[in-house]
Amino acid sequence: MFLKDLLAVLPSTPMGIVGEIEVSGITEDSRQVKPGFLFVAVPGVSVDGHRFIEAALTSGAVCVVGQQPVESLPIPPGFPYVEVPDSRIALGWLNAAWRDFPSRKMIMVGITGTDGKTTTTNLLYQMLTAAEFKTGMISTVNARIGDQDYDTGLHTTTPPAPDVQRYLAQMVAANVTHAVLETTSHGLAQQRLAGCGFDVAVVTNITHEHLDYHGTWEAYRDAKAMLFRALAKSQAKEEQPKIAILNRDDELSYAALKDIRADWQISYGIEHDDADLTAHNVQFLPEGIRFMLHSPWGNAEICSSLVGAYNVSNILAAASAALALGVSPELVAQAVLAFRGVPGRMERIDMGQTFTAIVDFAHTPNALRRTLETARQMVSDSGRVIAVFGSAGLRDKAKRRMMGEVAGELADLTVLTAEDPRTESLDVILAESAAGVEQYGRQEGVDFWRVPDRGAAIRYAVKLARPGDIVLACGKGHEQSMCFGDIEYPWDDREAMRYALRGETLDVLPTAIA
Repeated sequence: MFLKDLLAVLPSTPMGIVGEIEVSGITEDSRQVKPGFLFVAVPGVSVDGHRFIEAALTSGAVCVVGQQPVESLPIPPGFPYVEVPDSRIALGWLNAAWRDFPSRKMIMVGITGTDGKTTTTNLLYQMLTAAEFKTGMISTVNARIGDQDYDTGLHTTTPPAPDVQRYLAQMVAANVTHAVLETTSHGLAQQRLAGCGFDVAVVTNITHEHLDYHGTWEAYRDAKAMLFRALAKSQAKEEQPKIAILNRDDELSYAALKDIRADWQISYGIEHDDADLTAHNVQFLPEGIRFMLHSPWGNAEICSSLVGAYNVSNILAAASAALALGVSPELVAQAVLAFRGVPGRMERIDMGQTFTAIVDFAHTPNALRRTLETARQMVSDSGRVIAVFGSAGLRDKAKRRMMGEVAGELADLTVLTAEDPRTESLDVILAESAAGVEQYGRQEGVDFWRVPDRGAAIRYAVKLARPGDIVLACGKGHEQSMCFGDIEYPWDDREAMRYALRGETLDVLPTAIA
């Protein structure tokens, strides 16, 4: 493509030299620059891409896009440099243009929220597929295009803008008509979805999380709201209204989003009089959940192997989008019945033991509360809930104590352990969580313990278990690595649980940071 054609799509007027320059590729990584490439200098969390402009020029870049004044950069006189207000936004739009705006050729659904995004994304994918819509999906676990799955990374976040646009272009090439995207607050704040035109926006909830990155609750809430603002601003598609789907049970998200403009606003809630979609006669059974779905499109009996009130809410969120997009209530019910869950979300590990072993991704105070409340519903009258969890380093520090308080309140026994301590002291992290557990009168060595090694912690919890108990390993879910220092070590909680149930310990991790 010619540079002038690429720059014409930026949502702001660029400054600089354009000319008849042919571009052979786009990248924000100076190590990937080849002759003819356009290099976008993006300020990262820890490294500023403007520092690598010289390296990009040496490798053959024919143009640089950045957000700093040219006078402050090592740009030769006359070299094409384009200054933009935000190079992250520019990166998204340039990649969208490079792929011929794939989001404009499909119905696009974005799903955001603190908890439940991945399950809701997968549920909606199943519902649309059941209705024989050709559907693609990008979640924090994987991307699915046709029968092909793509790993989206070691830790859960929205893929970078170039990857998002590449996946969407592959969907268009595969004749996909509906694309479902899980959208994280980091992904929204970092403009990884810039250049995407959304038709439906769904929120699950907004609770305490990621204040280490966003700084304040208001900034975190506003990051989530970016999806709904993008919905209002994105290019209209023929006969497709812009639809906003809100959780009427979650007052915080509802209050923050209810006034954002959309052609059609749909709310959902569990027996909530003011909601459009509701769940009635909810039953929590040993085999899962059952309820009657009431909607403007008709009613249906919903039976699911998923557990917990939060999954009733996730089903309602997905059903709201599916019904609004033309899926019948009967097909919604069929899809939910066939859905067996997302790896690492309340996933049972059964090796013939006399108690229940579960691996779950709960890594926020609200998610841990909902998981433990669900476990209390599942456990036998004489059974106990045993929780194993940690809290990540270099992330929101306030939640460490909060999660400890949740465990102190709702778990019978708690084992505190590592969860991606990164470069922080694991002992300090554990101490902050322990203080929260103690807030509820728990005694260390009696009903809670600190076991830094995660494999040993899960093994310890399993050794504590008696018939009828539930052992929950929370915080990692499906993730395939754990970060100590700057190194990602291979790790899988499900495998660690299997080791523990065999009477062994999965021992592949360091236990402390100096």
